[in-house]
Amino acid sequence: MPKQIDISEVATGFRFLLSETFESVHGAYLDKGTSFFETLAEISAEDASQPMGDCATIAAHVAHTRYYLQVLEDRMFSRDLSYVDWDRIWNEVSSVSEAEWAGMIADLRSIYQRIMGHLDGADEWSGFTELSSLLGMIAHSAYHLGEIRQMMCRLKG
Repeated sequence: MPKQIDISEVATGFRFLLSETFESVHGAYLDKGTSFFETLAEISAEDASQPMGDCATIAAHVAHTRYYLQVLEDRMFSRDLSYVDWDRIWNEVSSVSEAEWAGMIADLRSIYQRIMGHLDGADEWSGFTELSSLLGMIAHSAYHLGEIRQMMCRLKG
């Protein structure tokens, strides 16, 4: 019989990668100071509101990432997903005030912390839904972090 990995070890791996993505690089990513929250701390509301040609603003990427985490958190717990409208954020979020920008970052941090808390309950997971939701959160958040960092390069010219 193949060796099975204890679910608490899987949760530890997810915790490491989520922390790496959102809080601070510890070794999985290459560059120190490039986590989500470290990156967002360097961006003003004005810069977050700058259009990139026909593409979304940094503010829209942050709002979408928060929304995506919310949807996948709801998916993890088999909650109703009839509210999901992937286009809404992209169509509604563009420019933000300093207060709105600070609120967006706080909202992202809040849902991130809530998801990190769910990792403590890994022993109660049923399997596929939780694992695939968390893998999606890690991969999708890392993608949008990369998009935001590329947008910052263009802003700084």
